[in-house]
Amino acid sequence: KMSVPDYMQCAEDHQTLLVVVQPIGIVPEESFFRIYKRISAVSQVNVRDSQRVLYIRYRHHYPPENNEWGDFQTHRKVVGLITITDCTSAKDWPQTFEKFHLQKEMYGSTLYDSRLFVFGLQGEIAEQPRTDVAFYPSYDECETVEKRIEDFIESLFIVLESKRLDRATDKSGDKIPLLCVPFEKKDFVGLDTDSRHYKKRCQGRMRKHVGDLCLQAGMLQDSLVHYHMAVELLRSVNDFLWLGAALEGLCSASVIYHYPGGTGGKVGSRRAQGGSLSAEAGNRHRPGKDGISFLFCALTSNGINADTSAEIGRAKNCLSPEDIIDKYKEAISYYGKYKNAGVIELEACVKAVRVLAIQKRSMEASEFLQNAVYINLRQLSEEEKIQRYSILSELYERIGFHRKSAFFKRIAAMQCAAPSIPEPGWRACYKLLLETLPGYSLSLDPKDFSKGTHRGWAAVQMRLLHELVYASRRMGNPALCVRHLSFLLQTMLDFLSDQEKKDVTQSLESYTAKCPGTMEFITLPDGLKLPPVPFTKLPIVRSVKLLNLPTSLRPHKMKSLLGQNVSTKSPFIYSPIIAHSRGEERNKKIDFQWVQGDVCEVQLMVYNPMPFELRVENMGLLTTGVEFESLPAALSLPAESGLYPVTLVGVPQTTGQITVNGYHTSVFGVFSDCLLDNLPGVKTNGCTVEVIPALPRLQISTSLPRSAHTLQPSSGDEITTNVSVQLYNGETQQLIIKLENIGTEPLEKLEVTAKTVNTKEKLYGDFLSWKLEDILSQFPLKPGKIATFTVNIKVKLDFSCQENLLQDLSDDGISVSGLPLSSPFRQVKPRVETKPMNPQESSKAGDFSHVKVSES
Repeated sequence: KMSVPDYMQCAEDHQTLLVVVQPIGIVPEESFFRIYKRISAVSQVNVRDSQRVLYIRYRHHYPPENNEWGDFQTHRKVVGLITITDCTSAKDWPQTFEKFHLQKEMYGSTLYDSRLFVFGLQGEIAEQPRTDVAFYPSYDECETVEKRIEDFIESLFIVLESKRLDRATDKSGDKIPLLCVPFEKKDFVGLDTDSRHYKKRCQGRMRKHVGDLCLQAGMLQDSLVHYHMAVELLRSVNDFLWLGAALEGLCSASVIYHYPGGTGGKVGSRRAQGGSLSAEAGNRHRPGKDGISFLFCALTSNGINADTSAEIGRAKNCLSPEDIIDKYKEAISYYGKYKNAGVIELEACVKAVRVLAIQKRSMEASEFLQNAVYINLRQLSEEEKIQRYSILSELYERIGFHRKSAFFKRIAAMQCAAPSIPEPGWRACYKLLLETLPGYSLSLDPKDFSKGTHRGWAAVQMRLLHELVYASRRMGNPALCVRHLSFLLQTMLDFLSDQEKKDVTQSLESYTAKCPGTMEFITLPDGLKLPPVPFTKLPIVRSVKLLNLPTSLRPHKMKSLLGQNVSTKSPFIYSPIIAHSRGEERNKKIDFQWVQGDVCEVQLMVYNPMPFELRVENMGLLTTGVEFESLPAALSLPAESGLYPVTLVGVPQTTGQITVNGYHTSVFGVFSDCLLDNLPGVKTNGCTVEVIPALPRLQISTSLPRSAHTLQPSSGDEITTNVSVQLYNGETQQLIIKLENIGTEPLEKLEVTAKTVNTKEKLYGDFLSWKLEDILSQFPLKPGKIATFTVNIKVKLDFSCQENLLQDLSDDGISVSGLPLSSPFRQVKPRVETKPMNPQESSKAGDFSHVKVSES
């Protein structure tokens, strides 16, 4: 029974000669494979003085029991042996040569020829001319390796051709030997060798065998004729196993004819023979500069091979592309009758799939693969199971069944860490799991999941991500665990149950306790880079709004209230074009300004999608444009809370335009930089604002008590303080105003003006007076310094104007310089205020005020 299947088999391998290359003794692995690579590069050789081409298949390991099936299919027979050895001393040479002979005995029954390459031996022994041994001083000084391999292959051809001619010749009277597979030998003991049935069986098997030899010798047309004859003979005696082999040989020769580029999918493994031209008729010998033979197509001017008779004969015997598949099915059905032919059946299925992949017949190919899955072989080792599932995965990928391909590759990955393996290969498991991602429509880039449309089966994707986490942990890489768990939580949040959300976050916190999650790329050993996973859903942000400074801190353009106000408004221009782009909206400049050195605020509306309280640590702003000091905040959001306002603050350190690009958080030990461009459905009124240089800050206090009444400001930008004083007609009182510079910039200018509002002009006289000479001598007022000045309040009311003055006063009231006045008769209800000048304003709260003064 053949024990080891070759999953890389393809139909064109039937025309190859099998050569095994093996080391003898202790040979450095790197040195061996360096020579093996040079040897295996000589895979096609033109036969001298012939138009035929020999194709060689090299293996560095081949089970001897498979070699016993060489009569059944000659491409399975080891016909050449090349051994490589290190030998530096002449005294070691006899022992080395003896090992070479022992190695030959392993494949002795099938070998046509063999070679021994000796590296390191010099002297008398190395100088003796030998045909079967080649001596080289070192692995670097062996320029003639390829030339010796070509000579070796020509010697194989001589033996092959002699065997072909010997067995193809019809020798009347001679008995044709019965070729057998290993398990058949006991079944033919005692059979009547003179019966017609037995003779037909011998003839059919030999015809099939000669067809194999012709195919290997580069005689495609002859092989087709022999295969057809073998099929007729073997069908007549119901020799199903060998009938299947004859049919498969017929399929292989037809595939070589129709698809000269090969079906194996190996780049550069074969050269196209120019359309449907055969190997022996479509090539000529052309020696290259380095002595290696090259192949090229021999075409006439009209593109048709000159040997038209050969083409006619070949076309008659060659199967059509559709018939090839039908014959493969028939051959596989015959193989299925024999439990010991499981490997042959499996390999035939693989070959048929490769042909169907070229024909783009995916559904039929999947039927062959499904059959291959259920073929029972011996108890395979774990390594063989991994190889089998990996090849099945590659074949499904080739026919376009991506999810099925991912399924088998995932099985292969799990097999790498099977409990029966003493040292599980978690790295190989992890690598194979990564290769399954495209088949499950899964990418490890979170940006692919931010478009709102989920692709693939979420349940399978979550299972796969959990397996990646587990494999990462067994590999001893906590950073990978954190990255994959973060990706799972971010991208699959909508599909996780409440309990799964709790379990994933608990696992994540346990991993981040050892290795916090970062925004750095993780580079895997094979070069793949895993992008960072920002938690844009923990919490979910719905709107971002930049806030104006508090009224007391807002900057105002400095202008003299003593002169006329000049309008600086621009002309109104209507445009019907409205920009709907989120990027344009975010880059839109805001009409207010921030001030260097002052605390600025941005309000976010967020909510918590988790079924438990969400703790967000170290949440702050991400900005560009100016140097900005973000003051991080910590917040705790209730379970599944509605929209919740969060205010993030910071201090701009320089001037210019600043753009709020996003925010950063720390959730479950994972640090995230969340950019607004990556947040779907976020509303914003613009994220770019101008930062102007630092301005002075002035605090004002007065000597009068606070008023119980509030003046109605004339505009929203004004800051007022309300103080109360009660005076009789003709009485005078002093108001002491204290100015304190509580900022970092000096106050350089002070202007004071008074405005008395009386719409009915029933007020008489000057009520306020002051002198600024003393206070101006203290300017510029440095930070921390205090200056005071006195305002004299004198009340003059003319009671002789009209009889109903008191009633009118009761209706209208008066206000002087923002200070509510009281008459002897009642507390006057303030109505219209005296507007203080910018930059000196009064405070809303109590007797204190912060105002801005622009430097002049």
